[in-house]
Amino acid sequence: MPSSERLLRLPRVLGYAHRMLHAHLIDDDEDFLNGLAEIAKQEGFAVTTSGTLAEARSHLSREPVDIVVVDLLLPDGEGTELLQAFKDTPGTDVIIISGMATVASAIEALRLGALDYLTKPLDTTRLRAVLANAMRVRSLKEDVGALRGELRKFGRFGRMIGNSPRMQEIYDLIARVAPTDATVLITGESGTGKELVAQAIVEIGPRRHKPFIPLDCGAIPPSLIESELFGHERGSFTGASQQRRGHFERASGGTLFLDEITEMPIELQAKLLRVLESGTLTRVGGEARIPVTVRLIAASNRAPKEAIQAKKLREDLYYRLNVFPIVLPPLRDRGEDALMLADLFLDGMNHAEGTSKRLSAKSRERIQAHPCNVRELKNELQRAFIMFDGTIELDGLASGPQPAPAPGIEQPAGVGASLNDSERQLILATLERCGGDKKSAAEILGISLKTLYNRLHLYAKS
Repeated sequence: MPSSERLLRLPRVLGYAHRMLHAHLIDDDEDFLNGLAEIAKQEGFAVTTSGTLAEARSHLSREPVDIVVVDLLLPDGEGTELLQAFKDTPGTDVIIISGMATVASAIEALRLGALDYLTKPLDTTRLRAVLANAMRVRSLKEDVGALRGELRKFGRFGRMIGNSPRMQEIYDLIARVAPTDATVLITGESGTGKELVAQAIVEIGPRRHKPFIPLDCGAIPPSLIESELFGHERGSFTGASQQRRGHFERASGGTLFLDEITEMPIELQAKLLRVLESGTLTRVGGEARIPVTVRLIAASNRAPKEAIQAKKLREDLYYRLNVFPIVLPPLRDRGEDALMLADLFLDGMNHAEGTSKRLSAKSRERIQAHPCNVRELKNELQRAFIMFDGTIELDGLASGPQPAPAPGIEQPAGVGASLNDSERQLILATLERCGGDKKSAAEILGISLKTLYNRLHLYAKS
């Protein structure tokens, strides 16, 4: 069965048997403790009990539990002391119960991480609701974790696709860094899926419900990128008719993804570094220091050391960004992932068009032997899908290598033209000289293929 068909069947074939969750109850009143244990058992928990903190610590050191229900005042200490012990154990929830409840003690318990704070005499209906909700959430997390593990076996991790050992290593790195707030620098060739990695980090991390703001530094004219990043005040430059928040402010509390970071003007990189180090920014034309709390993920298709040598990346900014590096492998180093991607892309096209086209054996061999990058593979398949009926022959689209253009293309813009107009004319002239070959044009211009596509997209709109 093709991998794509197994993926489609996955939600129907998976069925998880939930383990019984374990609750540990702590109270020095034996009658109360027995009643509490009976309620927990009725809610489906396996139950163990202790009468003191020392006894509880001894038990908990031997056996992990899912939930702890503890009295606030015990003969040998306060129940909140256990919250510190579970600070680095996110798999255990703690409920505090008190017969001498105060607003201050409740606030303190919740601040320290308690799941809930209940008072004596106990409202059993509320206790049952808290325990049932804890069980429901825990079971859901286990289902999601198990499903994610099964999907990973089938070559899926978030929006990423691939089952090769190299991609499994990438998935491990994503899973490790996602729960943290560490800055991430993703590098790899164009078309390797750097933005997908950024999205995967966000989607399984603690900021998944906060803003995710992407900015392609290569797609914004140099004269506008500072305003895009940091915002501007009204009247700060011609056309600034009103105050505008930049990407940093819009992403505050969430994640800012700066793609093609080496395309950012070198002088602006110094300002970016100051914002990262100070946690504050100043809008263009403004004076006020505005605090921002943002997780930053940056990406580049250039090797960082080479970018530093070429004066495309400040060395101090590189070290600030490179807290957790992820280097994406090109598709040619990912074994059979190219065929897996081709099958999934083709299945999507067939589903959209109501067809059942398939790759020929020769086309599959070609993909396996000479994989391009992911974006190029998808584009080639889309062209072939249009050209062929039934069986798709990728070799039928091969046009052969394009002749290399003559070096030293002159800038067509005259003296007095704006930088943006000069850049536009240079790009279009280079593309024309290359016979429309975007990859060759990007190499001559010294920019990424993605940046070239973004520039052409902007020109088409204007």
